[in-house]
Amino acid sequence: MNTVLSRANSLFAFSLSVMAALTFGCFVTTAFKDRRVPVDIHVSRVMLKNVDDFTGPRERSDLGFITFDLSPIFDWNVKQLFLYLSAEYTTKSNSLNQVVLWDKIVLRGENPKLNLRDMKSKYFFFDDGNGLRANKNITLSLSWNVVPNAGVLPLVGGSGQVSLPFPETYETTRSY
Repeated sequence: MNTVLSRANSLFAFSLSVMAALTFGCFVTTAFKDRRVPVDIHVSRVMLKNVDDFTGPRERSDLGFITFDLSPIFDWNVKQLFLYLSAEYTTKSNSLNQVVLWDKIVLRGENPKLNLRDMKSKYFFFDDGNGLRANKNITLSLSWNVVPNAGVLPLVGGSGQVSLPFPETYETTRSY
């Protein structure tokens, strides 16, 4: 009546349907969870160094410290978090500029309470047109991507940011 291949095909299709339903059920259990946590960002000193090379002026800043507890975010459906600190500012030529200054991957099982002190920016600001120098409103904010076992990758912003002015002059670097 039915061949072995048609029975195997029916069993395989039924198994895939059950696994898809279970995966969707797992996704729904954490899809609407609020993954924001309070973030405390302090900037000790903003120092702009003009590093001229073939790509134009670049700036680097001292970030001070950042403290936050990520343990409420981790549940059974979180594999890892991709954290990044970004700066947003406006210039005459662009209404919105966003620059990533620092990033970190936190895996499940690592310490979720981070207290980062004496941080330096990991990446340079690239200033095209001197929009950073003497800019009075640069906002630093910490955000993260949640990498789940099943489901979508939500982009979450931390509930805490700091706005600061940048200095009007570049610091000179000394060559020894």
